[in-house]
Amino acid sequence: MKKETTTSIKKNLHPRNKHINGYDFTSLVEINPKLKDFVFTNAYGNETIDFAIPAAVKALNKSLLLAYYNITFWDIPKTNLCPPIPGRADYVHYIADLLALENKNKIPTGRNIKGLDIGVGANCIYPIIGNSEYGWQFVGTETDIPSLKACAKIVENNEKLQKDVVLRIQQSKRNIFKNCILENDRFDFVICNPPFHASREEATKGSQRKLRNLGKAKDGKPVLNFSGQNNELWTEGGELAFITNMIYESAHFNKQCLWFTSLVSKKENLKPFYNHLKKQVQLMSKQLI
Repeated sequence: MKKETTTSIKKNLHPRNKHINGYDFTSLVEINPKLKDFVFTNAYGNETIDFAIPAAVKALNKSLLLAYYNITFWDIPKTNLCPPIPGRADYVHYIADLLALENKNKIPTGRNIKGLDIGVGANCIYPIIGNSEYGWQFVGTETDIPSLKACAKIVENNEKLQKDVVLRIQQSKRNIFKNCILENDRFDFVICNPPFHASREEATKGSQRKLRNLGKAKDGKPVLNFSGQNNELWTEGGELAFITNMIYESAHFNKQCLWFTSLVSKKENLKPFYNHLKKQVQLMSKQLI
């Protein structure tokens, strides 16, 4: 049987996603030889890695960022989340499609397009992809100082990012936009990967569920790749409270941003979000009368 050098990933990735056809591990190992330590051939004859091993995922990410996004330095602390790059890239490409709606169906590119990344984290992944794919500028905000310092190191060590990525600390955990959107700021979009869980216990259960899906179920402390910092994984009230706060606070900055967006992990939260959005639109309509 001929050994395949790629690993198939989700068929429903965005058509412009560079990872839609899987990972070419032969090429990726050539770019980052350290990845070779984690690559093996599975029962189907495909080369892959164990995605439950944090060091393996980190090595893969470094290879992908160098191969596809021209990032020569990328590192995150062991305690922080290691993002799945194909999924993060998908979010960016759909943002591009959204912006095209207001631009005669043509995706706007270049430094005149500016995004606000709420919770940029230690990995800086959305600014990296958005800047590489479309040339956009970014402001990234973060409440966790160590994460922001790790992100700053990535920016400082990649010349292209130095010009196009600005980082800001959010001092208040009660606010999302206040004090981070400045008076003269104008943003084309907000992008956000919120803390999904409502408690540490809920986050731990989510991590264990991911391990079971990977065939790595075990008791005790979750693998660090699914652990992450508290602020990355959970917040009081979970994503329901976080995104609801985003909806109402965004009204104060509606003249400074074209699109407010966020990932949502739990479909049962969609109905409450739609209701909050409807109420907010009604309130703003009354204010215009």
